[in-house]
Amino acid sequence: MYKYLISLIFYIFCSNPTFAQDARLAVASNFVNTAQVLVLKFSAQTPYKLSVSSASTGKLYAQIRQAAPFDVLLSADRQTPERLVIEGLALEQTLFDYARGRLVFVTQSSGTFAAEQVLRQTEFKKLAIANPDLAPYGLAAKQTLEALGLFAKVQARLVMGENIGQAAHFVFSGNAEAGLLPRAFAIETPEQKKLYQNSWLVPESLHQPIIQTAVLLKRGQNNAAAQAFLLYLQQPEAQGIIASHGYN
Repeated sequence: MYKYLISLIFYIFCSNPTFAQDARLAVASNFVNTAQVLVLKFSAQTPYKLSVSSASTGKLYAQIRQAAPFDVLLSADRQTPERLVIEGLALEQTLFDYARGRLVFVTQSSGTFAAEQVLRQTEFKKLAIANPDLAPYGLAAKQTLEALGLFAKVQARLVMGENIGQAAHFVFSGNAEAGLLPRAFAIETPEQKKLYQNSWLVPESLHQPIIQTAVLLKRGQNNAAAQAFLLYLQQPEAQGIIASHGYN
């Protein structure tokens, strides 16, 4: 019954042109490429126009608190949307988990060590991660290093990006020989695929689960486009796209 109601509401929103309006999505950096694909699919089926702004989850949170004109938040964690609900800036009944991310260690090392050994033996000069204070994937990276007893040893060699996209750029540009990055990045370009061939999927036991949660912000409570997109995000087509981009 629940799925039927979602489909019915989605159909009503999307088939009535009087509801057509624009919406702005605030999207965590790790998910921006996947979000762009979802927006294209959604826009092809509906009269709505969506725009996407991306940054670290922490930065998006600060912008929303400063009245940035966003209607929907696609966070890289669960805590930030829940905090916005408590602060009266988001609607609790619209909270739902849309993806579960995984962290991988990647290295450009051409030596004989497997990627896991490269990390455990710290066989790199620079290790790129996202800022743990701003980005959930950065926090997961820090927790992983702490769980392995490596954080103090490599702290001086860390190159921190403001968001996970910037951290990935450090690795893909060669400014860091290794990085702790989202598994989803592995499918985006041939260069990234090549790098991810020498990688280690970090066990989730080494860090808190990366549960990515969406929420309708207070500003979007009367925005039909925002509401319809959140409903679409829960449909099988959207969930299939998300899974194909490396998320559980």
